[in-house]
Amino acid sequence: MANGFDYNDRYGIKPASRWRPVAAVILVGGIIWLLWAGLHHSRPEITFRLISFTVSNDRETVIRFEATRRDVNRELTCTLVARDFDKLIVGQIDDVIPAGQGYIDRSTTIPTRNLAATATVLRCL
Repeated sequence: MANGFDYNDRYGIKPASRWRPVAAVILVGGIIWLLWAGLHHSRPEITFRLISFTVSNDRETVIRFEATRRDVNRELTCTLVARDFDKLIVGQIDDVIPAGQGYIDRSTTIPTRNLAATATVLRCL
């Protein structure tokens, strides 16, 4: 090799380090996206949680739930569902919560057509 002969130069073999800048850009972009996604989804706009439900009789179920919203000027519409033993929906209402408070602890009656076995908050928008 004293005369300067190089097989890589003769056969056009390029150095393998061209992928490193591309990998570095993808890595930095991925880390930035991961941080953004974690911080953005750790504090959602609206959260809700079922506290309890009571089956009063075969025509109504009382549900107690809590909801939290970041924007207190936003009106919430929570869909409440009562189901029977076969998991069929026997009652469903949309409970509209007016703007005003960030934390809401609420009890609502769901009218049902049959005896309910369970009740839940389906969603709050």
